[in-house]
Amino acid sequence: MDDLEKELRPLDDLEDSSDDNSSIGIKKSKLPLVNPICEETLKETGFHRSTRGCLEQIRDALLHHRWQEAAEYMACYPQMLENTTHSAVQQSKELIWRISTEILHHHPNSRLEDYNNIYERMKHSGVKHYLMICLEHSFHLMLNGHIEDAKHQLSVAESWRHGKESAAQYQNTKLIQAYRSLLDYIIWCDKKFTHSKTDHHDTGDNQDMHSYFRQASVNLKEILKNPGVWDPFILSYVEMLEFYEDHEEALKVLNDYAYDDTFPPNPNAHVYLYQYLKRHNATDKKLIKVLKVLHVLVPSHELMLEYSSLLLQSEKKSDHQKALGVILEMLDFACWRGNLDVWKRLKAIIQKLQLQEDWKDVVSEKMAARKDWWPALHFTRFHASKDSEENPELKEVKASLTKILCPDLTLKYSAG
Repeated sequence: MDDLEKELRPLDDLEDSSDDNSSIGIKKSKLPLVNPICEETLKETGFHRSTRGCLEQIRDALLHHRWQEAAEYMACYPQMLENTTHSAVQQSKELIWRISTEILHHHPNSRLEDYNNIYERMKHSGVKHYLMICLEHSFHLMLNGHIEDAKHQLSVAESWRHGKESAAQYQNTKLIQAYRSLLDYIIWCDKKFTHSKTDHHDTGDNQDMHSYFRQASVNLKEILKNPGVWDPFILSYVEMLEFYEDHEEALKVLNDYAYDDTFPPNPNAHVYLYQYLKRHNATDKKLIKVLKVLHVLVPSHELMLEYSSLLLQSEKKSDHQKALGVILEMLDFACWRGNLDVWKRLKAIIQKLQLQEDWKDVVSEKMAARKDWWPALHFTRFHASKDSEENPELKEVKASLTKILCPDLTLKYSAG
């Protein structure tokens, strides 16, 4: 932060301050504070008062987005690291890291060199936050287009060890391995794009590109053995496997991610599996199997429209009844209330069911638990007026279903 430090104003008055906070110009915040990060103590020295006052000024500047002022005070706060109390020093290290990066994110004159300086200084100020600082540093480099530098940061962190490995350190190491592999994937994507633009296929380029694939896949395959939500890593791995036409491995990865009981329930896992199967022209039976699980997890998911379509195409009458349940459950959620496609699907399902002798009983059974609250959700005079004005076709479709869905009720869904 060399450029920023040139403009720093001296804070000598803070060090000579008295017990009276007014003498150092501190304005107490009127906001309620929970667990103050820097409290006055009975045995407080002048050193403690000055650093506490400095931190309060920094906090006030941050709250009011006075980034230059915050930077000026922040240049003085690191003196807190001279504190002999171990717990206070550890807390101060994290404060310096968090506050410094926050100021740099907003300061108009901040440079990449300033970030690098802060991150490197904080990495070597102690080991407690080393891995997470490395990970955050790599994120910043990546966002600024320095992919190779970001990968180098993670490679160094990946091989870092300190003392006996704790559970937290193990988890952070795995996270760093995952993101390092993700950077390998990003480099692989760049090389794939460049490769696709050339008129000839260079063997050296192919080998270089495949090398990044191997580096990424080794770690990604290992990472996915750890239960968790690994969505971006799964998608990256599957894309590379598809590119090299290793469909068997790609399908295995997606199936394990979706159905491994040790992993937390994750609707996205089933979405990714469904999308992969659909891209590769899987049978309707396989697609229905995946969407059936997704329906249990998220009955309001947009793919339920495709699920109902697949069920409606089936030759089984029971599947047509399931399709009715799927669409009604979608319409239980207000987000689909004004969706014309969903109401059209409901009408198509009922028309298909009407070929069955017991269709009225089927509809009545599905609507039994809904008749007390569905009219207020879908069929009020207000809905009729709104639909007539905004979407007349929707009004027409819904009006044609009112007597079928609620035959025993007098609804107010009329031409409003």
